[in-house]
Amino acid sequence: MHRFADLIDKHAIELGAWEAKSMGQPVMITQWMYKIASDYFRYMAGWTDKVPGEQWPEVDGIYKIVEYEPVGVCAGIGAWNGAMMFFALKVAPAVATGCTIVYKGSEKSPIGLIQVGELAKEAGFPPGVINIITGDGKVGAAMASHMDIDKIGFTGSVFAGKKVQKLAAQSNLKRVTLELGGKSPSLIFADADIENALQHHSQSFLMNSGQACVAASRTFVQEDIVDDFVTQLKIRFEQLSNIMGHPEQQGILYGPLADSKQFERVMEFIEVGKKEASLVTGGVRKGTRGFNVESTIFLNPGDDAHIYREEIFGPVISIRTFKTEEEAIRMANDTNYGLSACVFTASTPRALRIAKKIRSGMVNINTSQHAGLEAPMGGSKQSGLGREGGKMGVMSYLEAKTICINMNV
Repeated sequence: MHRFADLIDKHAIELGAWEAKSMGQPVMITQWMYKIASDYFRYMAGWTDKVPGEQWPEVDGIYKIVEYEPVGVCAGIGAWNGAMMFFALKVAPAVATGCTIVYKGSEKSPIGLIQVGELAKEAGFPPGVINIITGDGKVGAAMASHMDIDKIGFTGSVFAGKKVQKLAAQSNLKRVTLELGGKSPSLIFADADIENALQHHSQSFLMNSGQACVAASRTFVQEDIVDDFVTQLKIRFEQLSNIMGHPEQQGILYGPLADSKQFERVMEFIEVGKKEASLVTGGVRKGTRGFNVESTIFLNPGDDAHIYREEIFGPVISIRTFKTEEEAIRMANDTNYGLSACVFTASTPRALRIAKKIRSGMVNINTSQHAGLEAPMGGSKQSGLGREGGKMGVMSYLEAKTICINMNV
């Protein structure tokens, strides 16, 4: 696993170029994601000899041992917006726990992963341990319904995730881990460091052109500061729109959407949004070629607005106001999603109090889109099932077996 990680690092530039060609992700972002992947393989390599068993004191002469065994044959399906990162999140814990895995990346970004398969062979993994295939949703459906696959991990939309779970249940009731969509709330209080909040809602939010399931696309700003915040955010959005560039050019962080289908989807949301809220900036295609979209801000959408309720997966943010902490929490939780959330405030007690009350798998305080290798990542409600990352990510590829020994004979 360490050798594989070293090879990923060695070839990150050329591999990242393939992602840029496939779906327009800037090479600076693809290389960063390949670094996350190599780090994750190294991290998971550390777990290979650290999964302990358990033993329980004798009760009525029965002594109990708990062993953790590999689930068996696993499958992984990843999304296109972070191809190598999702590959690592599924493949690394599988092989670290002694499982084999068949992995399918998105048909929108297949080429880099195929090259990674060659690196897996070069690293010395035996044939059949890491298997990489390509294809569309029909291939994914075949994996989810395959009777010889014991567990499947999926990253993608809620709609597709429900299909995966249904097929898994209808076949052999295989284990399922789902990391699905999000419409993440961000709460910005009047006492927050506004410069910090602006950075996380502009540079960080727009990275990867807003194509991130954890992006804080529903932003709630306390009434006292909303005018200044929106004014400053508008300036930053317009500045960042002006530095969009070719995804294969070094130094570019903001590029096009993945393909024509994603571009059309985002533009449809924007056109509907113009009828549902006040357009602050953006809302149009950038240029006449390619799939670039001007960074877009909507203000005060209604409760039922599509841009407020549905995951857009593009450079579009909606802003609403609140007066009290209680109102902010209520608005944040008023969603079918529960993947990630943000709280920006100078008050640590308030931040921790709110973090406990928000129904979300991850809560970021005075930061955004942050996840570490050692912590579990995943969502509540319709944003997913189970967790990836850290110890929980390891344990999801293991089955517990309890052995009872009669000490009376």
